[in-house]
Amino acid sequence: MTRQMAGPLIVGIIGVAILLSLGKWQLDRLAWKQGILADITARIEQAPVDLPANPDPERDAYLSVVATGVIGTREIQVLASRKQKGAGYRVIAPFTVGDRTVLLDRGFIPLEAKDTPRGRDTVTVTGNLHWPDEVDSYTAEPDRNRNIWFARDVDAMAAELQTEPVLIIARSDTGNGTEPFPVGITGIPNDHLQYAITWFSLALVWFGMTVFLLWRIKHRTS
Repeated sequence: MTRQMAGPLIVGIIGVAILLSLGKWQLDRLAWKQGILADITARIEQAPVDLPANPDPERDAYLSVVATGVIGTREIQVLASRKQKGAGYRVIAPFTVGDRTVLLDRGFIPLEAKDTPRGRDTVTVTGNLHWPDEVDSYTAEPDRNRNIWFARDVDAMAAELQTEPVLIIARSDTGNGTEPFPVGITGIPNDHLQYAITWFSLALVWFGMTVFLLWRIKHRTS
């Protein structure tokens, strides 16, 4: 090995090592995310329990619950879309269970059903507790005149409908044209495998470029 080859070789080794370590880190993140998703799936699918007295967003996220109560006539409509169905709204209504009132995500309605009366119903609902993280600095303020919301903000919706800041997302049919739009893991990003493949591919490219450069240097100095 010539002196001219030492520098590129060191840079090549360091670069490949860094890229491989980043790929390994993403594989570790993939295993961590898969564990989280498995836990969420288990909580979603477990046998439903009664609505907790004091639900906690950390402890009770995705908890499967069953409750019998009265659905109020007021509602919030949140813009949403479904595959093969297009745009529509999620219908959020007050749900009185005994001496308390919480929020109930009844499900999806098409755009043309926005002004259809949905009445006051007594139902038994099976669903999951959820505190969606849908609000950021780019989220528009609700258009209260037309009752169009752009995200499910549990605290804001609870203040609007005068309920507890607790949201049940129905898995069972609540009637009156609403289609259950249950919580799931499909919207939770898990791109760590793609990132790992990218880093490992870059490591391979870096290795190939290093070998080619060393070959060029060797033939230029021979």
